[in-house]
Amino acid sequence: MPPLKAKHLSLIAAIDLGSNSFHMVVAKPHQGDIRILERLGEKVQLAAGIDENRKLTEEAIQRGLDCLKRFAQLINGLPLGAVRIVGTNALREARNRGEFIRRAEAILGHPVEVISGREEARLIYLGVSHTLADTPGKRLVTDIGGGSTEFIIGQHFEPLMRESLQMGCVSFTQRYFRDGKITQARYAQAYTAARLEIMNIETAIHRLGWDEAIGSSGTIRAIGAALKASGQTSGEVTADGVAWLKRKLFKLGDVDKIDFDGIKPDRRGIFPAGLAILEAIFDAVAVQRMDHCEGALREGVLYDLMGRHQHEDVRERTLNFLMDRYHVDRRQAERVERKALQAFDQVAAAWGLEGGIWRDLLGWAAKVHEVGLDIAHYHYHKHGAYLIEHSDLAGFSREDQQMLALLVRGHRRNIPRDKFAEFGDDGIKLIRLCVLLRFAILFHHIRGTQQMPEVALKANGNSLQVTFPNGWLQNNQLTQADFDQEALWLARLDFTLVVE
Repeated sequence: MPPLKAKHLSLIAAIDLGSNSFHMVVAKPHQGDIRILERLGEKVQLAAGIDENRKLTEEAIQRGLDCLKRFAQLINGLPLGAVRIVGTNALREARNRGEFIRRAEAILGHPVEVISGREEARLIYLGVSHTLADTPGKRLVTDIGGGSTEFIIGQHFEPLMRESLQMGCVSFTQRYFRDGKITQARYAQAYTAARLEIMNIETAIHRLGWDEAIGSSGTIRAIGAALKASGQTSGEVTADGVAWLKRKLFKLGDVDKIDFDGIKPDRRGIFPAGLAILEAIFDAVAVQRMDHCEGALREGVLYDLMGRHQHEDVRERTLNFLMDRYHVDRRQAERVERKALQAFDQVAAAWGLEGGIWRDLLGWAAKVHEVGLDIAHYHYHKHGAYLIEHSDLAGFSREDQQMLALLVRGHRRNIPRDKFAEFGDDGIKLIRLCVLLRFAILFHHIRGTQQMPEVALKANGNSLQVTFPNGWLQNNQLTQADFDQEALWLARLDFTLVVE
Protein backbone atom coordinates (compact mmCIF):
# COMPACT_ATOMS: atom_id res chain seq x y z
CA MET A 1 0.00 0.00 0.00
CA PRO A 2 1.56 3.35 -0.98
CA PRO A 3 2.08 5.91 1.82
CA LEU A 4 -0.56 8.53 2.33
CA LYS A 5 0.26 11.97 0.93
CA ALA A 6 0.49 14.85 3.38
CA LYS A 7 -2.59 16.50 1.91
CA HIS A 8 -4.57 13.37 2.81
CA LEU A 9 -3.45 13.43 6.44
CA SER A 10 -5.74 15.42 8.67
CA LEU A 11 -3.36 15.12 11.64
CA ILE A 12 0.25 14.14 12.21
CA ALA A 13 2.04 13.54 15.50
CA ALA A 14 5.58 13.18 16.84
CA ILE A 15 6.65 11.59 20.12
CA ASP A 16 10.12 12.18 21.56
CA LEU A 17 11.15 9.49 24.06
CA GLY A 18 13.88 11.54 25.70
CA SER A 19 16.23 10.50 28.47
CA ASN A 20 14.70 13.06 30.84
CA SER A 21 11.24 13.79 29.44
CA PHE A 22 8.77 12.31 26.99
CA HIS A 23 7.14 14.87 24.70
CA MET A 24 4.36 14.68 22.15
CA VAL A 25 3.10 17.21 19.62
CA VAL A 26 0.02 16.81 17.46
CA ALA A 27 -0.26 19.05 14.42
CA LYS A 28 -2.34 19.70 11.33
CA PRO A 29 -0.58 19.93 7.96
CA HIS A 30 -1.48 23.25 6.40
CA GLN A 31 -0.28 24.48 3.00
CA GLY A 32 3.14 22.90 3.30
CA ASP A 33 3.58 23.94 6.93
CA ILE A 34 2.30 22.58 10.22
CA ARG A 35 -0.09 24.04 12.76
CA ILE A 36 0.53 22.75 16.30
CA LEU A 37 -2.70 21.69 18.02
CA GLU A 38 -1.53 19.90 21.16
CA ARG A 39 1.64 19.65 23.22
CA LEU A 40 2.17 17.18 26.05
CA GLY A 41 5.27 16.55 28.12
CA GLU A 42 6.11 14.53 31.21
CA LYS A 43 9.28 14.02 33.24
CA VAL A 44 9.99 10.30 33.01
CA GLN A 45 13.77 10.32 33.62
CA LEU A 46 14.35 7.10 31.73
CA ALA A 47 18.12 7.64 31.96
CA ALA A 48 17.92 7.54 35.76
CA GLY A 49 16.51 4.02 35.48
CA ILE A 50 19.52 2.48 33.73
CA ASP A 51 21.29 0.17 36.18
CA GLU A 52 24.95 -0.87 36.41
CA ASN A 53 24.34 -3.56 33.77
CA ARG A 54 23.09 -0.88 31.36
CA LYS A 55 19.56 -2.19 31.54
CA LEU A 56 16.37 -0.24 32.18
CA THR A 57 14.82 -1.21 35.49
CA GLU A 58 11.22 -2.41 35.47
CA GLU A 59 10.29 0.69 37.48
CA ALA A 60 11.74 2.99 34.80
CA ILE A 61 10.05 1.00 32.04
CA GLN A 62 6.73 1.29 33.83
CA ARG A 63 7.14 5.06 34.27
CA GLY A 64 7.62 5.36 30.55
CA LEU A 65 4.72 3.08 29.66
CA ASP A 66 2.36 4.89 32.05
CA CYS A 67 3.21 8.15 30.29
CA LEU A 68 2.65 6.60 26.86
CA LYS A 69 -0.77 5.30 27.90
CA ARG A 70 -1.77 8.92 28.46
CA PHE A 71 -0.25 9.98 25.15
CA ALA A 72 -1.95 7.15 23.26
CA GLN A 73 -5.44 8.61 23.59
CA LEU A 74 -4.51 11.56 21.35
CA ILE A 75 -3.23 9.41 18.49
CA ASN A 76 -5.81 6.62 18.54
CA GLY A 77 -7.06 6.09 15.01
CA LEU A 78 -4.23 7.92 13.22
CA PRO A 79 -3.01 5.82 10.27
CA LEU A 80 0.45 4.32 9.99
CA GLY A 81 2.79 6.95 8.62
CA ALA A 82 1.01 9.80 10.39
CA VAL A 83 2.87 9.24 13.67
CA ARG A 84 6.62 9.07 14.20
CA ILE A 85 8.08 8.01 17.53
CA VAL A 86 11.81 8.40 18.21
CA GLY A 87 13.92 7.23 21.13
CA THR A 88 17.17 8.98 22.05
CA ASN A 89 20.16 8.42 24.32
CA ALA A 90 18.60 6.35 27.12
CA LEU A 91 17.22 3.87 24.60
CA ARG A 92 20.47 3.94 22.64
CA GLU A 93 22.28 2.93 25.83
CA ALA A 94 19.81 0.43 27.31
CA ARG A 95 20.66 -3.17 26.46
CA ASN A 96 17.05 -4.22 27.03
CA ARG A 97 15.55 -1.47 24.88
CA GLY A 98 13.84 -4.15 22.78
CA GLU A 99 11.61 -5.06 25.72
CA PHE A 100 10.59 -1.44 26.27
CA ILE A 101 10.01 -0.88 22.56
CA ARG A 102 7.84 -3.99 22.23
CA ARG A 103 5.59 -2.90 25.11
CA ALA A 104 5.51 0.73 23.94
CA GLU A 105 4.46 -0.25 20.43
CA ALA A 106 1.65 -2.40 21.85
CA ILE A 107 0.31 0.69 23.64
CA LEU A 108 0.78 3.23 20.85
CA GLY A 109 0.02 1.12 17.79
CA HIS A 110 2.90 2.72 15.86
CA PRO A 111 6.57 1.75 15.42
CA VAL A 112 9.23 3.15 17.74
CA GLU A 113 12.60 4.10 16.22
CA VAL A 114 15.84 4.52 18.14
CA ILE A 115 17.88 7.19 16.36
CA SER A 116 21.60 7.88 16.47
CA GLY A 117 23.04 10.94 18.19
CA ARG A 118 23.85 12.65 14.90
CA GLU A 119 20.40 11.92 13.53
CA GLU A 120 18.97 13.43 16.71
CA ALA A 121 21.13 16.51 16.09
CA ARG A 122 19.86 16.79 12.51
CA LEU A 123 16.23 16.64 13.64
CA ILE A 124 16.83 19.18 16.43
CA TYR A 125 18.27 21.62 13.92
CA LEU A 126 15.34 21.01 11.59
CA GLY A 127 12.95 21.94 14.42
CA VAL A 128 14.93 25.03 15.39
CA SER A 129 15.40 26.30 11.84
CA HIS A 130 11.67 26.04 11.11
CA THR A 131 10.78 27.80 14.36
CA LEU A 132 13.11 30.82 14.11
CA ALA A 133 13.27 33.46 11.42
CA ASP A 134 15.46 32.53 8.46
CA THR A 135 18.24 35.03 9.15
CA PRO A 136 21.65 35.19 7.44
CA GLY A 137 24.69 33.89 9.25
CA LYS A 138 25.44 30.65 11.05
CA ARG A 139 23.74 29.34 14.18
CA LEU A 140 25.28 27.26 16.92
CA VAL A 141 22.42 25.17 18.31
CA THR A 142 22.87 23.29 21.58
CA ASP A 143 20.43 20.86 23.17
CA ILE A 144 21.30 19.57 26.65
CA GLY A 145 19.25 16.41 27.09
CA GLY A 146 18.99 13.91 29.88
CA GLY A 147 21.72 11.61 28.59
CA SER A 148 23.40 13.38 25.70
CA THR A 149 24.05 16.88 24.43
CA GLU A 150 23.76 17.73 20.76
CA PHE A 151 25.72 20.45 18.95
CA ILE A 152 24.82 21.70 15.49
CA ILE A 153 26.20 24.53 13.40
CA GLY A 154 23.86 25.35 10.55
CA GLN A 155 22.94 28.02 8.07
CA HIS A 156 19.37 28.59 6.96
CA PHE A 157 17.83 25.07 6.93
CA GLU A 158 21.04 23.08 6.39
CA PRO A 159 23.19 21.68 9.20
CA LEU A 160 26.91 22.05 8.51
CA MET A 161 28.10 20.13 11.57
CA ARG A 162 26.21 17.60 13.71
CA GLU A 163 27.65 16.11 16.90
CA SER A 164 26.31 14.28 19.93
CA LEU A 165 28.28 13.99 23.17
CA GLN A 166 27.76 11.60 26.07
CA MET A 167 26.78 14.10 28.74
CA GLY A 168 23.35 15.05 30.00
CA CYS A 169 21.61 16.59 32.98
CA VAL A 170 20.20 13.27 34.24
CA SER A 171 23.32 11.14 33.71
CA PHE A 172 25.54 13.83 35.28
CA THR A 173 23.14 14.17 38.21
CA GLN A 174 23.42 10.41 38.80
CA ARG A 175 27.19 10.67 38.64
CA TYR A 176 27.93 13.87 40.58
CA PHE A 177 24.84 14.98 42.53
CA ARG A 178 23.09 11.70 43.32
CA ASP A 179 22.36 12.60 46.98
CA GLY A 180 21.32 16.17 46.14
CA LYS A 181 24.31 17.82 47.81
CA ILE A 182 25.86 20.74 45.90
CA THR A 183 29.51 21.46 46.64
CA GLN A 184 32.16 23.34 44.71
CA ALA A 185 34.18 20.14 44.35
CA ARG A 186 31.29 18.15 42.86
CA TYR A 187 30.32 20.97 40.55
CA ALA A 188 33.95 21.23 39.41
CA GLN A 189 33.99 17.51 38.64
CA ALA A 190 30.85 17.81 36.50
CA TYR A 191 32.20 20.91 34.76
CA THR A 192 35.56 19.24 34.03
CA ALA A 193 33.91 16.09 32.69
CA ALA A 194 31.83 18.23 30.32
CA ARG A 195 34.89 20.19 29.17
CA LEU A 196 36.70 16.93 28.40
CA GLU A 197 33.76 15.77 26.27
CA ILE A 198 33.57 19.07 24.39
CA MET A 199 37.31 19.00 23.64
CA ASN A 200 36.55 16.40 20.96
CA ILE A 201 34.60 18.95 18.88
CA GLU A 202 35.99 22.35 19.97
CA THR A 203 38.31 22.68 17.00
CA ALA A 204 35.54 21.91 14.50
CA ILE A 205 33.22 24.48 16.11
CA HIS A 206 35.87 27.21 16.08
CA ARG A 207 36.89 26.37 12.52
CA LEU A 208 33.33 26.67 11.18
CA GLY A 209 32.44 29.69 13.32
CA TRP A 210 28.95 30.93 14.19
CA ASP A 211 27.04 34.18 14.55
CA GLU A 212 24.40 33.41 17.18
CA ALA A 213 23.95 30.74 19.83
CA ILE A 214 20.59 29.03 20.37
CA GLY A 215 19.59 26.60 23.12
CA SER A 216 16.68 24.29 22.44
CA SER A 217 16.35 22.22 25.60
CA GLY A 218 14.45 22.43 28.86
CA THR A 219 17.75 23.10 30.63
CA ILE A 220 18.30 26.31 28.64
CA ARG A 221 14.70 27.34 29.16
CA ALA A 222 14.94 26.79 32.93
CA ILE A 223 18.21 28.68 33.32
CA GLY A 224 16.86 31.56 31.24
CA ALA A 225 13.65 31.61 33.30
CA ALA A 226 15.63 31.73 36.56
CA LEU A 227 17.75 34.61 35.29
CA LYS A 228 14.70 36.53 34.09
CA ALA A 229 12.81 36.04 37.35
CA SER A 230 15.79 37.34 39.32
CA GLY A 231 16.15 40.37 37.06
CA GLN A 232 19.56 39.33 35.77
CA THR A 233 18.49 39.18 32.10
CA SER A 234 15.40 39.46 29.93
CA GLY A 235 15.26 35.67 29.51
CA GLU A 236 18.44 35.09 27.54
CA VAL A 237 21.31 33.15 29.14
CA THR A 238 24.56 35.07 29.55
CA ALA A 239 28.00 34.12 30.83
CA ASP A 240 27.58 36.53 33.76
CA GLY A 241 24.16 35.05 34.50
CA VAL A 242 25.56 31.52 34.60
CA ALA A 243 28.29 32.65 37.03
CA TRP A 244 25.67 34.33 39.24
CA LEU A 245 23.51 31.17 39.35
CA LYS A 246 26.54 29.04 40.19
CA ARG A 247 27.34 31.22 43.22
CA LYS A 248 23.73 30.97 44.36
CA LEU A 249 23.83 27.17 44.11
CA PHE A 250 26.98 26.96 46.23
CA LYS A 251 25.30 29.04 48.95
CA LEU A 252 22.22 26.79 48.95
CA GLY A 253 24.23 23.57 49.11
CA ASP A 254 21.29 21.21 48.43
CA VAL A 255 18.89 20.72 45.53
CA ASP A 256 15.94 20.69 47.93
CA LYS A 257 16.72 24.33 48.75
CA ILE A 258 16.61 25.51 45.16
CA ASP A 259 13.78 28.02 45.07
CA PHE A 260 14.51 30.11 41.99
CA ASP A 261 11.39 31.56 40.47
CA GLY A 262 10.75 29.97 37.08
CA ILE A 263 12.24 26.58 38.04
CA LYS A 264 9.64 23.83 38.29
CA PRO A 265 9.99 21.48 41.27
CA ASP A 266 10.63 18.45 39.05
CA ARG A 267 13.65 20.17 37.46
CA ARG A 268 15.41 21.23 40.65
CA GLY A 269 17.18 17.90 41.10
CA ILE A 270 18.89 18.07 37.69
CA PHE A 271 19.48 21.83 37.67
CA PRO A 272 23.10 21.85 39.00
CA ALA A 273 24.24 19.26 36.45
CA GLY A 274 22.59 21.15 33.63
CA LEU A 275 24.21 24.41 34.73
CA ALA A 276 27.67 22.78 34.94
CA ILE A 277 27.32 21.43 31.39
CA LEU A 278 26.13 24.79 30.10
CA GLU A 279 28.98 26.66 31.76
CA ALA A 280 31.44 24.23 30.16
CA ILE A 281 29.85 24.93 26.76
CA PHE A 282 30.05 28.70 27.29
CA ASP A 283 33.72 28.50 28.24
CA ALA A 284 34.75 25.96 25.58
CA VAL A 285 33.33 27.78 22.57
CA ALA A 286 33.38 31.36 23.95
CA VAL A 287 29.62 31.92 24.15
CA GLN A 288 28.56 35.18 25.79
CA ARG A 289 24.83 34.95 25.12
CA MET A 290 22.47 32.11 24.27
CA ASP A 291 18.79 32.52 23.41
CA HIS A 292 16.16 29.85 23.89
CA CYS A 293 14.08 28.37 21.07
CA GLU A 294 10.91 26.36 21.61
CA GLY A 295 11.48 24.33 18.46
CA ALA A 296 13.37 21.14 19.19
CA LEU A 297 13.53 17.44 18.34
CA ARG A 298 9.78 16.79 18.23
CA GLU A 299 9.14 19.72 15.87
CA GLY A 300 12.00 18.50 13.71
CA VAL A 301 10.44 15.05 13.59
CA LEU A 302 7.17 16.60 12.39
CA TYR A 303 8.86 18.54 9.61
CA ASP A 304 10.86 15.48 8.60
CA LEU A 305 7.63 13.48 8.51
CA MET A 306 6.06 16.15 6.30
CA GLY A 307 9.05 15.98 3.96
CA ARG A 308 8.65 12.22 3.58
CA HIS A 309 5.04 12.65 2.52
CA GLN A 310 5.92 15.46 0.10
CA HIS A 311 8.66 13.52 -1.70
CA GLU A 312 11.41 15.52 0.02
CA ASP A 313 12.62 12.47 1.91
CA VAL A 314 16.06 13.11 3.38
CA ARG A 315 16.72 9.37 3.24
CA GLU A 316 16.80 9.51 -0.57
CA ARG A 317 19.32 12.35 -0.46
CA THR A 318 21.42 10.41 2.04
CA LEU A 319 21.58 7.33 -0.18
CA ASN A 320 22.36 9.41 -3.26
CA PHE A 321 25.29 10.93 -1.38
CA LEU A 322 26.44 7.45 -0.32
CA MET A 323 26.23 6.23 -3.93
CA ASP A 324 28.29 9.18 -5.13
CA ARG A 325 30.86 8.81 -2.38
CA TYR A 326 31.47 5.13 -3.15
CA HIS A 327 31.17 5.46 -6.96
CA VAL A 328 28.17 3.17 -7.38
CA ASP A 329 27.22 2.26 -10.95
CA ARG A 330 23.94 4.18 -10.97
CA ARG A 331 22.56 2.61 -14.13
CA GLN A 332 22.99 -0.85 -12.71
CA ALA A 333 21.52 0.23 -9.38
CA GLU A 334 18.48 1.65 -11.17
CA ARG A 335 18.00 -1.56 -13.18
CA VAL A 336 18.18 -3.69 -10.06
CA GLU A 337 15.89 -1.38 -8.10
CA ARG A 338 13.28 -1.31 -10.85
CA LYS A 339 13.24 -5.12 -11.21
CA ALA A 340 13.26 -5.69 -7.43
CA LEU A 341 10.22 -3.43 -6.95
CA GLN A 342 8.40 -5.05 -9.86
CA ALA A 343 9.01 -8.43 -8.22
CA PHE A 344 7.90 -7.06 -4.86
CA ASP A 345 4.60 -5.87 -6.26
CA GLN A 346 3.91 -9.35 -7.65
CA VAL A 347 4.47 -11.20 -4.37
CA ALA A 348 3.84 -8.65 -1.58
CA ALA A 349 0.35 -9.93 -0.76
CA ALA A 350 1.36 -13.59 -0.73
CA TRP A 351 4.37 -12.88 1.48
CA GLY A 352 2.70 -10.46 3.93
CA LEU A 353 4.85 -7.53 2.85
CA GLU A 354 2.10 -4.99 2.22
CA GLY A 355 2.26 -1.78 4.25
CA GLY A 356 5.11 -0.72 6.48
CA ILE A 357 8.65 0.02 5.37
CA TRP A 358 9.28 -3.16 3.35
CA ARG A 359 8.98 -1.81 -0.19
CA ASP A 360 11.11 1.23 0.61
CA LEU A 361 13.70 -0.97 2.30
CA LEU A 362 14.03 -3.20 -0.75
CA GLY A 363 14.42 -0.18 -3.04
CA TRP A 364 17.09 1.33 -0.79
CA ALA A 365 19.02 -1.93 -0.66
CA ALA A 366 18.95 -2.17 -4.45
CA LYS A 367 20.39 1.35 -4.73
CA VAL A 368 23.37 0.70 -2.45
CA HIS A 369 24.05 -3.02 -2.71
CA GLU A 370 27.34 -2.35 -4.52
CA VAL A 371 28.81 0.36 -2.25
CA GLY A 372 31.38 -2.13 -0.96
CA LEU A 373 32.97 -2.50 -4.39
CA ASP A 374 34.80 0.77 -3.79
CA ILE A 375 36.66 -0.93 -0.93
CA ALA A 376 37.49 -4.26 -2.58
CA HIS A 377 35.80 -6.81 -4.82
CA TYR A 378 36.57 -9.69 -2.46
CA HIS A 379 33.71 -9.91 0.06
CA TYR A 380 32.35 -6.57 -1.15
CA HIS A 381 28.91 -7.44 0.22
CA LYS A 382 30.44 -7.55 3.70
CA HIS A 383 32.30 -4.28 3.18
CA GLY A 384 29.07 -2.65 1.99
CA ALA A 385 27.12 -3.94 4.98
CA TYR A 386 29.76 -2.55 7.36
CA LEU A 387 29.71 0.88 5.69
CA ILE A 388 25.93 1.10 5.86
CA GLU A 389 25.61 -0.11 9.44
CA HIS A 390 28.33 2.16 10.83
CA SER A 391 27.87 5.36 8.79
CA ASP A 392 25.80 8.29 10.01
CA LEU A 393 22.90 8.07 7.56
CA ALA A 394 20.63 11.08 7.96
CA GLY A 395 16.96 10.16 8.16
CA PHE A 396 17.49 6.53 9.12
CA SER A 397 16.83 4.99 12.51
CA ARG A 398 19.34 2.53 13.92
CA GLU A 399 17.05 -0.39 13.12
CA ASP A 400 16.52 0.88 9.56
CA GLN A 401 20.29 0.92 9.06
CA GLN A 402 20.75 -2.52 10.57
CA MET A 403 18.06 -4.00 8.32
CA LEU A 404 19.45 -2.23 5.26
CA ALA A 405 22.96 -3.42 6.09
CA LEU A 406 21.70 -6.98 6.51
CA LEU A 407 20.06 -6.97 3.09
CA VAL A 408 23.31 -5.75 1.54
CA ARG A 409 25.24 -8.39 3.50
CA GLY A 410 22.91 -11.11 2.23
CA HIS A 411 22.61 -10.05 -1.39
CA ARG A 412 25.16 -12.59 -2.63
CA ARG A 413 26.64 -15.94 -1.64
CA ASN A 414 25.61 -17.29 1.76
CA ILE A 415 22.66 -15.71 3.61
CA PRO A 416 23.45 -15.36 7.35
CA ARG A 417 20.34 -16.99 8.82
CA ASP A 418 21.35 -16.18 12.42
CA LYS A 419 21.56 -12.44 11.68
CA PHE A 420 18.08 -12.41 10.19
CA ALA A 421 16.75 -14.35 13.20
CA GLU A 422 17.82 -11.47 15.48
CA PHE A 423 14.88 -9.48 14.06
CA GLY A 424 12.32 -11.99 15.34
CA ASP A 425 9.17 -12.20 13.22
CA ASP A 426 10.46 -9.42 10.97
CA GLY A 427 13.44 -11.62 10.16
CA ILE A 428 11.23 -13.80 7.92
CA LYS A 429 10.11 -10.73 5.96
CA LEU A 430 13.70 -9.57 5.66
CA ILE A 431 14.74 -12.96 4.24
CA ARG A 432 11.96 -12.65 1.66
CA LEU A 433 13.17 -9.16 0.73
CA CYS A 434 16.68 -10.58 0.45
CA VAL A 435 15.44 -13.27 -1.94
CA LEU A 436 13.80 -10.61 -4.12
CA LEU A 437 16.96 -8.48 -4.11
CA ARG A 438 19.09 -11.47 -5.09
CA PHE A 439 16.63 -12.32 -7.87
CA ALA A 440 16.83 -8.77 -9.28
CA ILE A 441 20.64 -8.76 -9.14
CA LEU A 442 20.92 -12.11 -10.93
CA PHE A 443 18.32 -11.04 -13.48
CA HIS A 444 20.55 -8.10 -14.40
CA HIS A 445 23.85 -9.92 -14.01
CA ILE A 446 24.57 -9.03 -17.66
CA ARG A 447 24.50 -5.36 -16.54
CA GLY A 448 22.34 -3.88 -19.26
CA THR A 449 24.07 -5.23 -22.36
CA GLN A 450 21.14 -7.52 -23.18
CA GLN A 451 17.41 -6.91 -23.50
CA MET A 452 15.80 -8.91 -20.69
CA PRO A 453 12.36 -10.53 -20.97
CA GLU A 454 9.27 -10.12 -18.84
CA VAL A 455 9.01 -12.78 -16.12
CA ALA A 456 6.23 -13.84 -13.76
CA LEU A 457 6.79 -14.49 -10.05
CA LYS A 458 4.61 -16.53 -7.74
CA ALA A 459 5.31 -16.83 -4.01
CA ASN A 460 4.00 -19.28 -1.46
CA GLY A 461 5.51 -19.62 2.01
CA ASN A 462 9.18 -20.52 1.71
CA SER A 463 9.14 -20.84 -2.05
CA LEU A 464 9.39 -18.61 -5.09
CA GLN A 465 8.58 -19.61 -8.63
CA VAL A 466 10.06 -17.58 -11.50
CA THR A 467 8.71 -18.19 -14.98
CA PHE A 468 10.67 -17.00 -18.02
CA PRO A 469 9.25 -17.00 -21.57
CA ASN A 470 9.26 -20.47 -23.11
CA GLY A 471 12.73 -21.42 -24.36
CA TRP A 472 14.48 -18.24 -23.17
CA LEU A 473 16.62 -19.90 -20.49
CA GLN A 474 17.78 -22.64 -22.87
CA ASN A 475 19.12 -19.91 -25.15
CA ASN A 476 20.74 -17.97 -22.28
CA GLN A 477 22.71 -20.55 -20.36
CA LEU A 478 24.67 -18.10 -18.18
CA THR A 479 21.44 -16.83 -16.64
CA GLN A 480 20.22 -20.39 -16.20
CA ALA A 481 23.48 -21.33 -14.46
CA ASP A 482 23.15 -18.28 -12.17
CA PHE A 483 19.68 -19.32 -11.05
CA ASP A 484 20.68 -22.98 -10.67
CA GLN A 485 23.44 -21.89 -8.27
CA GLU A 486 21.03 -19.53 -6.50
CA ALA A 487 18.63 -22.41 -5.85
CA LEU A 488 21.47 -24.21 -4.03
CA TRP A 489 22.27 -21.15 -1.89
CA LEU A 490 18.62 -20.71 -0.91
CA ALA A 491 18.21 -24.42 -0.15
CA ARG A 492 20.52 -23.83 2.84
CA LEU A 493 17.68 -21.73 4.29
CA ASP A 494 15.12 -24.46 3.50
CA PHE A 495 13.89 -22.10 0.79
CA THR A 496 12.80 -23.43 -2.60
CA LEU A 497 13.51 -21.48 -5.79
CA VAL A 498 11.91 -22.85 -8.93
CA VAL A 499 12.96 -21.28 -12.24
CA GLU A 500 11.35 -22.41 -15.46
